[in-house]
Amino acid sequence: MSENIADYRYKTPIPIRFSDMDAYGHVNNAVYLTYFEIARSNYWSEIVNWDWDKTGIILGRSEINYLKPITRHDQIACYVRTTRIGNSSFDVMHILVKLTDNGEEICTTGKTVCISYDYGANKSVRIPVSERERMIEYDEPRLILNTN
Repeated sequence: MSENIADYRYKTPIPIRFSDMDAYGHVNNAVYLTYFEIARSNYWSEIVNWDWDKTGIILGRSEINYLKPITRHDQIACYVRTTRIGNSSFDVMHILVKLTDNGEEICTTGKTVCISYDYGANKSVRIPVSERERMIEYDEPRLILNTN
């Protein structure tokens, strides 16, 4: 999962909490999924304008590549972009970076498979048209593989 930051437009800061630390002073491995969730939620709210009253989202799969540890003194941010859109599922890629005096240092990359979901019917549903269009428009159509 080699990612290029230049392919990403959306970036959001991620706060590191004391409770995120493990006994060795690093962010615990399980917390990275929470960081990805914060970044995805911000992306869906600020960019995609996902209408949660009509359609939900559940996760079908998560992948994480741990490259460098993060400590409580680090300042971090997460890049997010949609990379594939199917009928009811779509892939979201994440790059977690440390902000340093020398620029950004990639610490972690990840991918989540997200599923458009109807909680009332308890089943997956087609991705709403407006949300689909905003993801494609924002994340550049040439970078998204559309599967119908």
